[in-house]
Amino acid sequence: MKCRCRYKVLPAVALALVCAGCAQSRKLAEIRGRELGVDLQLPAKNTPPKLDSTRRAPVHDTIRITGLDGREMLIMKAIRDDETGDMVATEELDAAYVVARFRNVAERHGKIDLEFQVIVPQELHDSHWQLRFHPEMYVLGDSLRLDDVVITGTEYRRAQLQGLRQYERYASRIVTDSMEFVDRRSLGIFLARNTRDSECEAEYHYTNHLAKYLNGLRMSRRPEMWRKYVKVPIVTEGIRLDTVMKDINGKCFIYNYVQTINTRPKLRKVDVTLSGAIFESDRRLYTIPVSEPLSFYVSSLNAFADGTERYKTQIVHRAVSANASAEIAFRAGRAEIEESLSDNRREIGFIKSKLRLLANNEEFDLDSIIITSFASPEGSVASNASLTYRRARSASDYFSGYLRQLRDSMRREEGFFVSVGDDLSEGNMRRAAMGPETIRFLSRSGGENWPALDALVLADTVLTDSEKDEYLLLSQNPDLDARERDILRSRFQSRLYSVMYPKLRSVRFDFHLHRKGMVKDTVHTNVLDTTYMDGVQAIRDHDYELALELLAPYQDFNTAVAYLAMDRNRSALSILKDCPKDARVNYMLALVYQRLGEERDAVECYVRSCEQDPSYVYRGNLDPEISELIRKYNINDDDDEI
Repeated sequence: MKCRCRYKVLPAVALALVCAGCAQSRKLAEIRGRELGVDLQLPAKNTPPKLDSTRRAPVHDTIRITGLDGREMLIMKAIRDDETGDMVATEELDAAYVVARFRNVAERHGKIDLEFQVIVPQELHDSHWQLRFHPEMYVLGDSLRLDDVVITGTEYRRAQLQGLRQYERYASRIVTDSMEFVDRRSLGIFLARNTRDSECEAEYHYTNHLAKYLNGLRMSRRPEMWRKYVKVPIVTEGIRLDTVMKDINGKCFIYNYVQTINTRPKLRKVDVTLSGAIFESDRRLYTIPVSEPLSFYVSSLNAFADGTERYKTQIVHRAVSANASAEIAFRAGRAEIEESLSDNRREIGFIKSKLRLLANNEEFDLDSIIITSFASPEGSVASNASLTYRRARSASDYFSGYLRQLRDSMRREEGFFVSVGDDLSEGNMRRAAMGPETIRFLSRSGGENWPALDALVLADTVLTDSEKDEYLLLSQNPDLDARERDILRSRFQSRLYSVMYPKLRSVRFDFHLHRKGMVKDTVHTNVLDTTYMDGVQAIRDHDYELALELLAPYQDFNTAVAYLAMDRNRSALSILKDCPKDARVNYMLALVYQRLGEERDAVECYVRSCEQDPSYVYRGNLDPEISELIRKYNINDDDDEI
């Protein structure tokens, strides 16, 4: 009896399935015929008011402001009467909506929020279908695909889950441990009785090779079975929404989509479109047409950046100096320069390159070079003083000879000749119109270089703290020769002699120059304030954190713009209050007050900015924050009706 009842039910089930399939086919044909698609729309800015059964007295939003001429004006939330043409106060302006394809969006912290709604008509819904929607964003000629929105029918999801469970049942039969196919008990007994036999050979003997083969076959077929059972896996990455739609009662489905993007230079407009498709299992049934674009116009405060060049006063000195140091090695007790000794060739080449640059400098003339030679503490103070002076004279002779070799080429460029001496009197410092005629070399003895030795000892990483303390104690002796004898008897003298003393035998070059054509010792001049201008450029590039870092010390209008862009409104207000109240400043004040919820001050400042510069009437309509005031109080509808 049970069998007969079951066979009577099966034809009915089959018939129901056929009817369902026919209904889906007709539905799909209708969708294709109508080229039905999905729409994008902008969400309402304000939630429509709930109706109240009790009668309430109307509440009029009326404020009193003062214009630039001192005349008081009443501004109220109003609409125009269609019959009389008069402006009448109204309690609510949100009773009707106009579907727009664009919206102005305000930038905050270098970012903007794009808010739109995905509207899916009821005709596209079916329990056996999955709807996949792909929002696309277009910015400055580039396109960027946003996260998908997926709407899945209950039967579609049931099939997905059923296929996943079938695959999991298949995968659960796969054994991952090969020892599961070994008769471990018999293997253990065998190995206990036959210790000489190979364990691997015994394991192979007690393995169920047929079961192992079948398991390997199942393992190799896993990709095939995945494709068979899980035709469309449930994906979570790159999906903004994946919802299972049960029953929407004949209503369309609406999803509120918010995408935050970083602003960038020259960004004025962002377009968003939507495309998609209907799928049944892994088959694409219908390609949803691309929607009409929504346009978002970016209202950025960087347009208010004042690019007027800012200058700062700079004191320019006629005389300037530069210095360089070289570790030129000398033989013990000798003063002659030998290029082949130690690293002299490299050190001398370094000084020569400095001389070439300074002698050919387009801004400065080279007046004199003071060469000071230093020695390590070996020997007496008197002998080292004499030795370092001779070495300084030797260096002067050497490098003046180098400049003589360049005399012909330098004369063609600047017209000078070289002399060596210590006379810096005015008569001997002659200059031709095109440059210096004489470059003076002055030799100085630096003596024993004890300060440099002190620094080397303290910075050394090999000497112990106790050794450094011992050195510091010895260095207090004012008798330099006695100090040197004490160091010779110290436990760390070998490191000083081998590592530090050679670094003390240096030659310092002090180059003295003056600015070409400058007569006075100092001149006050205005130069472009590059730090400030970099801050202004950072505003234009939407890098407001950098702009604040650069502009904060100035506390001027551009600083206020950077503060406003970062939504630091109180800081911006404290600056703007002290700025001259031109149209630009009044508009920014209106923006600040609006953000702070002080509408009367916001309206008053905006009206004043429009009186000063009518172009702000247009700007206000494009600014989302100011346009809210304009709509609420019907500002700028007619000048005589404000």
